[in-house]
Amino acid sequence: MASPEPSLPPTVLIAAFSGRALAQSARRAGYLPLVVDCFGDSDTRAAAHDLICLPARVQIGFIKRPLITALETLATNAPSPPIGLVLGGGFECNPKLVAATAEHFTLIGNTADTIRRVKDPSEFFGTLARLGIRHPETRLTPPDDPTGWLMKRIGGSGGLHIHPCPATFEPDARRYFQREHPGDAISVLAIASPRGTAVALSRQWSSARKRRPYRYGGAVSGVHIDDDLEARLIDTSLMVLSKFDLVGLVSFDFVVHDGEPLLLEVNPRPGATLDIFDDATGSLFAAHVAACAHENPAMILKDRWRPPQAAAAAYLYADQGALIVPNVDWPEWAADRPQPGTEIARGQPLATVTATALTSDDAESLCRERLSALAELVYESSKREGNVRT
Repeated sequence: MASPEPSLPPTVLIAAFSGRALAQSARRAGYLPLVVDCFGDSDTRAAAHDLICLPARVQIGFIKRPLITALETLATNAPSPPIGLVLGGGFECNPKLVAATAEHFTLIGNTADTIRRVKDPSEFFGTLARLGIRHPETRLTPPDDPTGWLMKRIGGSGGLHIHPCPATFEPDARRYFQREHPGDAISVLAIASPRGTAVALSRQWSSARKRRPYRYGGAVSGVHIDDDLEARLIDTSLMVLSKFDLVGLVSFDFVVHDGEPLLLEVNPRPGATLDIFDDATGSLFAAHVAACAHENPAMILKDRWRPPQAAAAAYLYADQGALIVPNVDWPEWAADRPQPGTEIARGQPLATVTATALTSDDAESLCRERLSALAELVYESSKREGNVRT
């Protein structure tokens, strides 16, 4: 008698500006990822069972019809019906697009209305005020004196949308204004469901440039902070999770000055810290799926979640000039690897660097060293091929 054919792993749809981290986590968790993203990097293609690359603009995200068509194509060609759709970065700026995708696919994540509510400055910061949660002074109209104020884009991500408030500018309904506060950037990662929540903390830093002073740089796990401060960060996050009915992987960005935390924003989807908190079994992806099904994520993570003691991940930007990506022998600690021949504009993300160590300081230090090493490797290789425009 012939042996029965082994059943295929379940399939899952993923859509994000960059789908690599989600695809790798899903693959480690035992899923076949079907990915739509903007870059089609070589390691994303290696993790994905199938992939369609689509252009998108940072300000508005993907275009509705091409995105839905791509997702439908992936679902039609999949070896089994996908369990649902996980959205990564690139959708919080367009809740209407999230609503449109939900008409065609089962969302594994927050609803369009939840995303709209946490990204609406009036509703979000008004709610924080009513709850007594400390946050920077925020307004929809420009201040009379712009000194000490920031201008942000509603639904923006990656820090590219944040600028010192100018004295004069064209009115834009997509902008809001927030008083600047110095301090340490601490983020709380939550995996939330009505039946329980798991949390982890990270420290973040910027990769500042003259025209992009708040550009996202990287993050590191394994941070140790005052117990009382940690409790307040977690309590605040749990309060907001409950008030806005947030589920799955969610992150809360705080600035901490003289021991006082202020909540800056909530990212209602899996984010960049997936690289520093996930483990070899894709525990975070599995917990995200479970939490969105209203299971207790702690039960998924119990006796399974084995993240590194301290891990860092940072973006390498093409700050030395535009280039055409050469053939590179990528180090094992480099991710989001563009395919040879890809054109990268000056200042755009080029790759991601990761590092692990026994302490957060050591992990961050090693990560920064690797950023320099990878930049030298890529640019020297590109110069030899005559493909750098400084």
